[in-house]
This record gives sequence, structure tokens and C-alpha cells, in this order.
Amino acid sequence: MFEGCGTAELLDLMGDAQQAERAAFAHQLMAVGEYTVRRIAEQTDEHNFWCVDGWEQIAAEVSAELGISRKRACSQMHHGQTLIERLPKLADVFVAGRVDFRVIAAAIYRTDLITDPDVVAVIDEQLAVKAPSWNTLSREKICELVDWMVIDLDPDAIRVARQRDLDRHIEVGPGQNGMAEIWGEVRGPDAAAFDARLDELAATVCPNDPRTHTQRRTDALTPLAAGATSIPCTCGSPDCPAAATEKSSSPMMINMIAEAATVEGASDKPGYLPGYGAVPAATVAEMAKTASLRPVPSPKDLGAEPHYRPSAALTRFIQSRDLTCTFPGCDQPPIGCDIDHSVPYPYGPTHPSNTGLKCRIHHLLKTFCGWTDLQLPDGTIQWTSPSGRTYTTPPAGARFFPQLGQPTETLTLANSPPPSPNRESAMPKRKRTRSQDRAYRVEYERAQNRARYEADPPPF
Repeated sequence: MFEGCGTAELLDLMGDAQQAERAAFAHQLMAVGEYTVRRIAEQTDEHNFWCVDGWEQIAAEVSAELGISRKRACSQMHHGQTLIERLPKLADVFVAGRVDFRVIAAAIYRTDLITDPDVVAVIDEQLAVKAPSWNTLSREKICELVDWMVIDLDPDAIRVARQRDLDRHIEVGPGQNGMAEIWGEVRGPDAAAFDARLDELAATVCPNDPRTHTQRRTDALTPLAAGATSIPCTCGSPDCPAAATEKSSSPMMINMIAEAATVEGASDKPGYLPGYGAVPAATVAEMAKTASLRPVPSPKDLGAEPHYRPSAALTRFIQSRDLTCTFPGCDQPPIGCDIDHSVPYPYGPTHPSNTGLKCRIHHLLKTFCGWTDLQLPDGTIQWTSPSGRTYTTPPAGARFFPQLGQPTETLTLANSPPPSPNRESAMPKRKRTRSQDRAYRVEYERAQNRARYEADPPPF
């Protein structure tokens, strides 16, 4: 591809490609922003109080079109709308490919508390001139430079880090090869108690346990979550003095999918832990010795059921086949999803070809906001937006276990009845609109800044 290029030319190509990449994403973001601005202008006051309000409806259309999650769609909508309505001069240099998006994101966030349009205009003009020279800076340095502008023009609008105690958090995320990562920031006494409790549990095994102290502390997490007073010893001796110790006061439940041969230790095919990925076969077989095993039915063994609520067996199949909400780009796991009939019951049966996972937001979107779905026998969903655009989502579980995607019965269903003219009255409502919530949060932070200045006036 670059056989005829010299090294200097390759460097030029890198720079040109980087500018084109920045400009391309800027055009996408501005298109999202313009679409958001136009669609918001169409919303009625009544819809702004809906749980699935105009913003959520726009986010659904954007996420489906771009194949991204609802959160990413909302982020792009906010950034695009802000550039159009508050920072148009900064938007111009962004579209020209002169500014990296991380500079744009930092500038938008650090100026978000400014409420005076004249101050926003001055900041916008300064950013348009200075931001192109900030691409090589760290995010921390960019924030410092933006804050310097803000504090000079509107001190109440400076973004101040909350008290560290309010920022405490615990995060759990997928790692690699069946592992996960845990990180966070907690209060010192809580950390000390947690640390000591892991040590206590790690010490409940006999001296012949082959694990290191660090490994035993790690293995104590599940017993700790279950309220156990000890962890199982792995010495393998039938006379282990720790064998009679209490292991768990309450069971913990996680759902892992694996083939029967893997569970029996006869296959090297990994299991799958939703949200975390592959789990090595040896780990699955070891866990299966003490786990409660529930078979997932074969698609050919499932048919129509006589009730609205699906049976436990059908529920397990649907959750394993779909793995997440079936709306395009949504990755909400089964624990946060409803099992929805594509053709409403009783016009459509409780059947694997007519039921699938939908998170509550996208379930309400389908019920009240003009989206429709057509389910195929293999679990594939064909979504149609209110504007007539179509999007297809295959069942996620079948990507890992193809047998879950085997077609079930092809249904011939009668047309659903027309929606009730009073259907909209059943939509859950908000107490305040999204705009009112934002205005409240902005004023709250500005008030905190004013109170801080009054208590400890800045030396300038």
C-alpha cells in the first residue's frame, strides 16, 4: 500500500489522515447535534414529562442508526447540541479537523455551568483561537486552561471536584481469559474492614492448602458476598481439619452458559459469563461440582405456552438466546430486561418465536412511541422506527452457542388490534422535565461555588 512512499511522505500521510479522521467524526457529531436540535423543537410539553421523553426517543433513533449504545448516543447528542447552540466557533475549527475530540469534550464539560450567553460567546471565541494548539496536551492540562478562562469571566461556573467522600465508588468490569477487574475508592475504615475480613477468610483453610495467601484472599470474594465464615480448603485430603467448618450462610447466584460436555469436564470449549466473556473450561467444570445446574431447553423442544408469563424453562432459553436487550446497540443484561411479546398476548402466543428481551426503556419505546418489531423464528428481531427505517438484531447468544439460534416454529399470527386512543395516559411520568433537572443541577453547583467563595474568599 505504501511501497512507493518515502519516510517523510509517510509522516505527511499520518498527519493528513489524522486531520481527516477528526473532521469525519466532527461531521458525524454535528449531524447528530443538528438532528437533536430539530427533533427537540418538535416535542410537546406533555411529552417532556414522559419517562421515555423526547430525548430518549431521539437517542433510540441515533443509537439504532449508528449501531451504538443508548449512553453513547446521549453523549454524542449532548456534545453536538452544545457545539451548535453554545460553541459554534469552536465547532467550526472542529469540523475543519484542527481539534481533537478529547479537547472538545473537555471544553464542553468545563464550560457547562456558564448560564450567561454573553460569557459563553466570549469563551467560545477564545476556545476557537486557542484550542487547536492544545491537541498534544493531557486532559488535565486542557481542563486547567479552560478553567483559567472560566474563572476569569464567571467564577461561579468553575467545575470544582466534589468532596472525595462523595466520589466513593466500586466498579467491576470484564478482564481477559475469564477474569474480571475490580477497582474503586472507598472510605478508609471500610477499606480496612474489608482488608481484614479477606485475611480472616483466607486463614480458615488448613496448612496444606496449595494456594498462596494472595490467591486465597481473591477466592474469598464469593464466600464473603454470600455471608460465609470460611472458604473451602483445596488440599484434597479427606481428613482436612477445615472440612467441617461452615462454608456459606446464603447462596449467591450467577448465570453462566456452557455446553453439557464442558460442565462434565469432557470438552475444552469455554463457558460464557454474560457481561464478562469466556470462562475457561477447567473453571466451568470446577464450579459445576458445587453449582446448581439447570438445563437450557433445545429450541426444537419448545412450543406455545398457555399463559402470559413464560415458564422457567422458556425464560432460561430466551435469556440464554438473547443475552441482552434486543434493541439495536443495547447491551442491558437479562436481569434488567422484560420478556416481551412481539405480537401482544393473547393475539400472539407465549412462544420462543414471539418473545424476546427488552430493557424497560426500549419496551416503553415500543409500546408508546411508534417503534415496531418483527421476530423471526431464530430470534432475530427486525425493528422499524417511526420514520420507517429498519434495523436488524440477531440473537447475541447464538454467536457463542449456535444451537441457541436454531429456528423454532414459524408462526402465522393475526394482526394486533389498533392501540387504545387513551394509551398515552399509561406512560410513566417524570416529576420534572429533563431541562428542569439540568437547570437545577447547574444552579446547585453554582450555589456551592458561591458559598465556598463566601466562606473562604479567593486571593485575587
